[in-house]
Amino acid sequence: MDDIERLEIRWIQGFTNKNIEFVDDKTVFYTCGSHICFLNLETKMQSVLQSPGRGIGALTANGSNGIFAFSEQKMSPSIFVYSFPELQVKNELKGTAQLDYTSLTLSDCGPYLGCCSSLPDHTVTVWNWENADLLCTQPQAGQDVISLVFNPLNWLQLCALGTSSLTVWNIEKSDSYHLLKPSVIELPATDGSFVERLWPNSHTVSKKFTYFGPEMPPSAIIGLGGDKAESIVTKLCTKARLTPTAICWTATSELYVGCEEGFLLLVDPESLSVSVLFNPTSADAIPELRQSNFQALALNKNGLITVGKENVMHCLQIKGTQICITQTWQLEGPVTTVMYSPDYETLLLSSNMGQIYMLNPTQSEKTVKVLDVLSGNFVAAALLKSEKNICVSVRESGELQLWSADGFCLSSLSLQAEVTSLACCPIAQYAAIGTASGNVLFIDLNREQQPRLVHQVHLYHRPVDHLVQVSSITVLDFQSLDTQLFLGQLRVSSSFTLWPLIVAGPDCVDRHGCLSNHILKVSKYEVPHPLKSCVLGVNEVLSYCHRRKTLQRFQLPQDTESLSSHQVVQLKPEQEVKGHPLGPASLVLSPHQLWLASVGHDGLLHIRETVSMEQYIELQCHSYRLGGVRSVSFSADSQTLLTAGCKDGSLVCINLRIKGVDASKVNKVTQYSQSMAFLKKVFSRENPILIDLPEWGQESPEKPGENEVSGRTATVDVTEEDESYNSLLLSSPSLPTWLESRQEAIVEEDHQQYSETKKYMRKTVKEMRDIIQEMIRENEKVPENERLEIREFNLDVEEQKRLDAMVEQEVTRVRNEIELEILEKCYLRDVLKRECWDSMKVKGRAVKAFHSEHEVNNYPLKERTEKDLGDLRRVENMRILEKAACTLQQITKEKSSNTTSVKEQEPTERGHEAESVAVTGSYSAQLGCSNPYLYNQFSLQTTEQRINQIILLQDTVYRVKTAFNTEFDAVHRQKVQELSRIRDRNKQIREIMAELEMNEKLWEPNVKNSEWPERLFTVDDSEIKAEKYLIPEQKIEVEIKKLEEQRRLTAKGDDSREKALDDMMDGVLEVKKEGFLKVEIPPPEFVLTKPDIQWSEEEKKVYKEYEKKSKELSAEKEKYKKSLETEMKKLQASTKDATEKFDETLKKLFEKKINCEMAIYQEELKITYLVYSVHMEEVMRNRELELKLKLEKMLAYKDEIEEEVKKHEREVELFHETYDSILAEDKVLDKEFRKEFFDVPRHVVDHLYKLFRRRPRVQKMRTQTDNNQNPFKQQSLCGSLAPDGLGNMLMAMEELDAQKNMPEGLNPMIWERFCLVRRTKVESEQKVRMKALALAEMQSFLQKRRDEDKAAQQEIKNLTDQLESLHKDKYRFLTDIMVQVLLKQGQVEVSRTDFTPDYSDSVLLHRTVVEDLNRTIRTLGEQKIAAMAETKDLRKGIIQLEWENKMKTMQIEDLKNKARDIQMLRLSDDQKEYLNKTDRDSRVSKQVSTVKKTIAFQEKTHLKDVKISKKKIEQLSRQAVMKAERNAVLDQEIHDFQVTVAEMRHIYQATASEEIQVVKTEERYQEILQRRKLKDIARAQAEELAFLMAEVERLRMKNFPSLDQLKHN
Repeated sequence: MDDIERLEIRWIQGFTNKNIEFVDDKTVFYTCGSHICFLNLETKMQSVLQSPGRGIGALTANGSNGIFAFSEQKMSPSIFVYSFPELQVKNELKGTAQLDYTSLTLSDCGPYLGCCSSLPDHTVTVWNWENADLLCTQPQAGQDVISLVFNPLNWLQLCALGTSSLTVWNIEKSDSYHLLKPSVIELPATDGSFVERLWPNSHTVSKKFTYFGPEMPPSAIIGLGGDKAESIVTKLCTKARLTPTAICWTATSELYVGCEEGFLLLVDPESLSVSVLFNPTSADAIPELRQSNFQALALNKNGLITVGKENVMHCLQIKGTQICITQTWQLEGPVTTVMYSPDYETLLLSSNMGQIYMLNPTQSEKTVKVLDVLSGNFVAAALLKSEKNICVSVRESGELQLWSADGFCLSSLSLQAEVTSLACCPIAQYAAIGTASGNVLFIDLNREQQPRLVHQVHLYHRPVDHLVQVSSITVLDFQSLDTQLFLGQLRVSSSFTLWPLIVAGPDCVDRHGCLSNHILKVSKYEVPHPLKSCVLGVNEVLSYCHRRKTLQRFQLPQDTESLSSHQVVQLKPEQEVKGHPLGPASLVLSPHQLWLASVGHDGLLHIRETVSMEQYIELQCHSYRLGGVRSVSFSADSQTLLTAGCKDGSLVCINLRIKGVDASKVNKVTQYSQSMAFLKKVFSRENPILIDLPEWGQESPEKPGENEVSGRTATVDVTEEDESYNSLLLSSPSLPTWLESRQEAIVEEDHQQYSETKKYMRKTVKEMRDIIQEMIRENEKVPENERLEIREFNLDVEEQKRLDAMVEQEVTRVRNEIELEILEKCYLRDVLKRECWDSMKVKGRAVKAFHSEHEVNNYPLKERTEKDLGDLRRVENMRILEKAACTLQQITKEKSSNTTSVKEQEPTERGHEAESVAVTGSYSAQLGCSNPYLYNQFSLQTTEQRINQIILLQDTVYRVKTAFNTEFDAVHRQKVQELSRIRDRNKQIREIMAELEMNEKLWEPNVKNSEWPERLFTVDDSEIKAEKYLIPEQKIEVEIKKLEEQRRLTAKGDDSREKALDDMMDGVLEVKKEGFLKVEIPPPEFVLTKPDIQWSEEEKKVYKEYEKKSKELSAEKEKYKKSLETEMKKLQASTKDATEKFDETLKKLFEKKINCEMAIYQEELKITYLVYSVHMEEVMRNRELELKLKLEKMLAYKDEIEEEVKKHEREVELFHETYDSILAEDKVLDKEFRKEFFDVPRHVVDHLYKLFRRRPRVQKMRTQTDNNQNPFKQQSLCGSLAPDGLGNMLMAMEELDAQKNMPEGLNPMIWERFCLVRRTKVESEQKVRMKALALAEMQSFLQKRRDEDKAAQQEIKNLTDQLESLHKDKYRFLTDIMVQVLLKQGQVEVSRTDFTPDYSDSVLLHRTVVEDLNRTIRTLGEQKIAAMAETKDLRKGIIQLEWENKMKTMQIEDLKNKARDIQMLRLSDDQKEYLNKTDRDSRVSKQVSTVKKTIAFQEKTHLKDVKISKKKIEQLSRQAVMKAERNAVLDQEIHDFQVTVAEMRHIYQATASEEIQVVKTEERYQEILQRRKLKDIARAQAEELAFLMAEVERLRMKNFPSLDQLKHN
């Protein structure tokens, strides 16, 4: 490979759907495959940086400093930090990441970089990239982190955005030591509510348990343990939280958080508080923001820029919790990222589809599209065979693009179809594109700005997998997964003619379009190993073997004429060299066949010489993680290569830098150039025809004689494709292919050519059909033995056999399906029967009553396993031993105590027995089914005892069910017997009814399926509705049985002996009792033949005897009939009594079932309580282990914190000593100043000292203008910026050191020495300031560690308290046993809540105690009621007499008052006159005139008063003005007087403080004396009041005695 100097990337295009960042004010960069592209937003120029490692992972940038960083994609990846525009490596950071980095970020406050690694460590790390120092790291902290962002105002805060979480990492700093501390933000739920904690942190002992015992956290109940138990339980048991999608720091170091659900949050990282700024579900939400999900956020001075799902961008102004939209922009398409440039003049918007927009809000409100490279994976790319080196590419989505030689997108055409392959024509400016629907599209590329579709052909019903240029002159090769191979003419003049397989000329193709067999010469070769890719050279094949990972060269034999087409030639590789390590690989040969290009899944491009393949030039074009390289192609001059990535969506154009070449290669190139000259001539002839071709769809593409598939009319546009164009490209699978259309055309041609022949043949066939049908009709009329079978009339025997075989095959298939379905149902039946029927020891059945719907079921029981029986035997043996031990202890105690008498023992034993019955808690003992080894409910203390009790209770339940099943079986057998008796009686009743000729319906009960479930497994023929299918053998058996039955009946019909007996039975020989009622005495013959007059005497006697016998027979018949009726009624009554008696028995059984159910439920309730208690004990054990684990971890953490605190205390102490020494040196400089200038006069030294203490004011540089939108510029940056402060101070000191500030008359040498001393002092002060800041930082860090130590100590105390309280709860729970007690109705005296009594405050007492107490209360109550009645009567009489006395007294007083009023009544003169006079009208008129005069006088007086009042008001107004002027003068005097008074008050207070103190003391003494007197008076009044209250109580008790005073013995 000495000819090729190097491989140089010419341009690269694509977009890998990752973030875009600003690298300076006007340049952005993004990832394109394994390269980084830089785009200048003003000039639109691009530059490329190839990754120094394997691929590009995460990337970030700091546009203010021109720094960007990215990670590589390989095992143990590195992070590279570069500077822009130099593109020089600043540093390489090697971290602990093993696979990849998920996110990177750079700080604006200093040289700090944050990163987060992926699986398996998930480490968050902060670096100082200048020195490559790892500042701090935290493993297993970034499981779901997708983005990291530093606080622009404080690099010590780092926000990590996860897929479902949000964490703020605080970097705590102590000198050179850094520590990461997380603060997890608790996001609200999806409905906007804030989620509370699942359970409290502390566990306290309560005096009372809940009904279910002590409360335990879910982790203990579930049984989870470890570090992630709480997080797992929280996720399982709490509501879903909001999903954060975007974050943005504010100018106040807060966070705006956008959520996928449409919420906008404000987070305070210090207090970890979350505020909901916008809730889309609220009623007052802004309608424009309801559908937004806040995918991207950006902040400026005017507000918050937000972008959501819709193509709209808003500017929000946020004040507190109020939001309003100040500006809205309509975007061209969806946007996923929004950011400001470092100078906050340009707003950049990008989408994951490859579009980049730019907006300058201060200049224009319209977005400008900067880049539109689209997104998606490339299928193929190729260089056109033209001088312009134009590249054509297609994507999987069907997007065709043309690229210039410099990498600019010239145009694009959406084909609206899934593309699978691409090939370019060397003799015309068009490209052939294969689609997934089997179409081949021909695109005219002459107009670079507007490519167009000129032809289309439908070849396959499957995708077109390969479109390969077989010959450089004539044909294209079309391949698919079908077995057909097509070749097509490249010449436009031949209208893209197609042939199946390879052809030498049009004469070698038959009328069906297929190739003649004698044309092809096929050679078969066999190689040692399978080949993945190969290319054909000059008498050689170059291939890649994926199994051996090598490139191989095979030499083809020269003489192929002597080889037959079936002969296989063995080939061995002539040369084998190492290939791509990660295959499979594809090979491409250059047009002049000098170079071989190979690409693989490793993303590498290898260029080799075809002569010798050992040496090669390598270039990393694409990332191996994204599938490597999909395709590669050479240009016509072999100087340029084009590669397309598999899944990275990138297109790379590469130039080959070539050195001088030798003569042989020059000859090859010359020959190739001559062939290219020939192609140019063909091109000049074919390309004008292509240009003149109409666009596909504008004119009908189908003409007579052509074989292409026509499409609908459509108009093709580069930018807008209508629906007709889309439907044009999407061929339906139902449309015929090119070959199918050719076959249809040939069929139609044959049909037209042989139409007359077909008509004649149809006529002949019709005549033959008529003849055969006539023969069939005649055959049906002949006798059966002469009749032919219908199949003998079939002329086409082979067709009949074929149809019969087809029918038989279909029948077999259907039969197999039915058999499989039956087999499936049989298997399911067997499984259900085995699990639910065969495994049951006692099958479930029921017994129904005869005269009601009452039904009683038994208990289905399974056979107890050996394990259950073994456990039961073990527990019973254990209980036998325990009872024996208890009995022995009791006997020993009885022998030792002799004080108990026999009389005292008997009540005790009876009480014990009664108590044992009362506290068993179930009725199983009364049913006689209780296990004798059951524990007492009050003695269940240990878990083992409770488990044993569960086993014994389960045995008790089994006994109860078994006992009931025994009685049930007896009742079931009784019903079966009763049914048998009923059938016998009904049989007799039917016989009687037949004798009596009655047609009444009898009641005859039957056994139901629920009573006899075994019948369900038997299927009767009556249940099958379908006709039974019989095989031929079964049909023969049925026929034989029919013949035998007919033969038997025939033989029976010929039996003359039986006929004779039947005749005799109808006579008088013998009369059966059953037919007695039908017996009739035949009358004499003469009665029928003669009239009455002609009878003789003998005949009359015979007739009289006949009448007598008839009367006797009638009487006998009547008597017999009555006896039969009596017998029938007796049988019916017997049936009714028996069934009613059985119903009573069934009713008793039902009552027994109720009692058994009650006992079973009671035992199962006890089992449930015991199981729950065992479970709770396990839960408390889990909780104890959990607390112990937490305590161990906390103790270890406490030890680590203590060691860390001690270490940092020592460091702070040492640093403090250093600080003190530096501070002392600084003070020494101040003190030694005068000594430095001892040779200078004193007054000059004083002046110099003032200048020595003087410091310049350091002005902050303001670079922003008034219209700058950066919200962070005016904020003070955090971090250690002391070196910059010292530099600014020294720069400001240069102005003070200038000669103009030197005092007059001072020696310049002294001034220089003074400036040097002052600079030394300034540097010392700055050093002291830096040390002071560092010391404060270290002390703050130490204090935080101490706080953590105290918090850990408190947590240890809390955990210890929780353990102690848990132990107390556990002990109380084990000793405070839940006992089940049976209470009768009326004996429960507790309050009820709804339907359930509340026993929380109840006490269980013996019944006699309550009855005795009630009896005593009743007696005392009766006595109290009698005394109260007597007292009431006496008191009633006294009150009545007092009331009458008061009434009489009041009546006397009323009468006296009335008499006094009458005597004292006085009348006026008017009243007397009124009473005496009778002329009242004149008096009234006189009064009216008087009143009118009075009114007139009052009006006149009022007018005078108004005038006087107005004069007074004017006078008062003048006086008010004068008073106001005087008040102003007085106000000034008052102010002066107040000042004077205040001064006098101060003087007085200063001089008379002692006198005031004496006066205050005397006043305090008088107040104490007065308070003492008041207390004495209050005490005396209280004693008097108590005496009076006691006297009142004594008098009340005397008149109204209380029952409480009554005592009983």
